[in-house]
Amino acid sequence: MALSVGSARVCAVDELVERVDEQDRVLGMVVSRQQAVREGWLHRVAVTVCRDECGRILVHRRSEQLSRFPGHYEAVVGGAVDVGESYEQAAARELAEELGIRVLPRLLFTFLNRNGLSPHWLGVHQALVPDAVAADPDEVAWHGWLTEPELRSALLKWRFTPDSHEAFNRYLAFRTLRS
Repeated sequence: MALSVGSARVCAVDELVERVDEQDRVLGMVVSRQQAVREGWLHRVAVTVCRDECGRILVHRRSEQLSRFPGHYEAVVGGAVDVGESYEQAAARELAEELGIRVLPRLLFTFLNRNGLSPHWLGVHQALVPDAVAADPDEVAWHGWLTEPELRSALLKWRFTPDSHEAFNRYLAFRTLRS
């Protein structure tokens, strides 16, 4: 459930996340995501690099109504890992919620991300998704498909979220090591 307050979209019920340690082990403490961010407590976030059959990458601009990074571009789709969820389950749920697609993303790697609003463990996935997506207008203001060179150029010119920069650079490094 979301409420609009001024121009920011605010969750009436904040997401609940599990605190984790420096090795990504669950500590058994459930807190609100808002509190985890405010206090700098480690928690988990799952994101997916979405590719089409031509190898292009889905890029989107966040709605201006969102409280975190309104109007910023993203090279990944994702969000917080809910209590009891795996990275893969969270990534699949976020793809369904934000893009209206049901696919099983593949977890590629996790890392401790100290960029953005607060430190968090980031699980980076990849998924092959259809060209036509039904993006949630409350979350996504615009979306389009870019080639890797186009995305590299856009990352230098457009205002992307910190997670997008870090996740995409590590994704490219991961793919280079695998080839």
